[in-house]
Amino acid sequence: MKIMIGLGSCGIASGGLKVRDTFEDLAKQNPDVKLEVGETGCMGMCYKEPMVEVIDDSGFSTIYGEVSPEKAKEIFEKHIKGGKAVEESVVMKSDGTGAESNFITKQQRIVLSRCGKINPESLDEALAMDAYKGLEKALKNMTPEEVVAEVLASGVKGRGGAGFPTGLKWKFAAAPVSDQKYIICNADEGDPGAFMDRSVLEGDPHSVIEGLAIGGYAIGASEGYIYARAEYPIAIKRLEIAIRQAEERGFLGDNILGTGFSFHLHIKQGAGAFVCGEETALIESIEGHRGMPRMRPPYPANKGLFGKPSNINNVETLANIGWIIRNGAAAFAAIGTEKSKGTKVFALAGKIKNGGLVEIPIGATIRDVVFGIGGGTSSGKPFKAVQMGGPSGGCIPAEYVDTIIDYDTLAATGAIMGSGGMIVMDEDNCMVDIARYFLNFTQSESCGKCTFCKIGTKRMLEILERITKGEGVDGDIEKLELLADQIKRNALCGLGQTAPNPVLTTIRYFRHEYEAHIKDKKCPAHQCKALIKYEINPEKCIGCTACSKKCPVGAISGVLKSAHKIDQSKCTKCGTCLSSCKFGAISVD
Repeated sequence: MKIMIGLGSCGIASGGLKVRDTFEDLAKQNPDVKLEVGETGCMGMCYKEPMVEVIDDSGFSTIYGEVSPEKAKEIFEKHIKGGKAVEESVVMKSDGTGAESNFITKQQRIVLSRCGKINPESLDEALAMDAYKGLEKALKNMTPEEVVAEVLASGVKGRGGAGFPTGLKWKFAAAPVSDQKYIICNADEGDPGAFMDRSVLEGDPHSVIEGLAIGGYAIGASEGYIYARAEYPIAIKRLEIAIRQAEERGFLGDNILGTGFSFHLHIKQGAGAFVCGEETALIESIEGHRGMPRMRPPYPANKGLFGKPSNINNVETLANIGWIIRNGAAAFAAIGTEKSKGTKVFALAGKIKNGGLVEIPIGATIRDVVFGIGGGTSSGKPFKAVQMGGPSGGCIPAEYVDTIIDYDTLAATGAIMGSGGMIVMDEDNCMVDIARYFLNFTQSESCGKCTFCKIGTKRMLEILERITKGEGVDGDIEKLELLADQIKRNALCGLGQTAPNPVLTTIRYFRHEYEAHIKDKKCPAHQCKALIKYEINPEKCIGCTACSKKCPVGAISGVLKSAHKIDQSKCTKCGTCLSSCKFGAISVD
């Protein structure tokens, strides 16, 4: 019998290491029980971490969620030793049953096919699930031109946000003649709420390495770089182990698989600058310079890293490549829509019941993801909007919940596919404040090279801050739209060009909220502190003192069994009183 403990970042943060230690101790204390204790990455069900998978001798799998050390002991006694599952803690079984089975069964996994199923530090387990078979096929049975043609025929587009055809990008990089070329993996995942790349690197680093090696062969590059932010220590550690293992087994290095093709891979740790997700800024950083975008042309395909032809793809794009070569372009192109092929990985975050990592066929709807897989809002309150594409994306309102998820359809809404962040919001989210939050992020991350981004986003942020403080004036919405247009048309790189998107989409779909802030000096969602006030209804207050005991600043006064009052000069608008009152005596206006 075998036990696999989920030890991605989410599993570790939830206490997975203690669970692993508990099972290891129990195995030592019970030498008569034949038990192998292993670890794996995140299988995507982050909301149920720590997770434990029990695989019996027949291969039948039972997955448990929210496993504590105490629950681990119960699983050991009842399931491992007694042979009977602890049903109340089961989230899914290999026969498709289980309380949370919809989360997995409604997905279609290519990129995540090995995540949560293998030990990411075991090459043998990756090989048992077809790792490097695509590389072997490419090197032994295909020319570089045929590899490029296959990727182009698959229809796979860049999963980093722009959605440019990957095969065409490779074709451009393959064309120049040079003594040296480079292929680079962009793992500088910086969108708030996004964790797709991190989870793939932690759960299946070999998929990305294989994609890089195939890409290197296709464009004629003998050197590759993975640019990963230093805030991902687990991902970097597992990448280092995977690279070393691949070198030892002949999948990297000189004369790979005896084919004469040589490819060497390096890791460059970034300092966490969001702008380094832009490919020319990323190149500057690898070269040891400050991460700032370059003027284009020349494009990286002609003059990139160290002045040589270079190709940059993101983690998810590269993780698709081995599958495409192994199974053929037609198999990949059969998934998705007419213009957008394959699957897409999303990080479900925000006010979502089942937060985590999901992979769906392109062409599914927002409803399919938010409700079918995500289970709806975590608060139980009405779904209001979803932010897609991170700071470069936009907010799509609830009335568009049946929107098809593909590149063209999402672009028509004002949002973008982006790298895959999907932040869910309910009726308590203020859309003006959401716009302010994302613009504050992009403004802070602006490298400052071009005036339209550096100064333009600053002016937009100042207007949004005034509006959320109740200081907005007539004409502010029009000023935001004017500034947004100027920035989008004149900023140097994608960071500036897309920074206004969250503002523009919230104005487009929630203009009435902006007008309420400006004209009525009210926040309809009751989130902007300068525009709300908590009050106690003396007719409903029974004087239980619960609110006064919970108030962190002593703003509530009154005696037992008498109506209480809130001192508005002291109130910090934290909302603790509202949540502590069981009699509906406190209101916010």
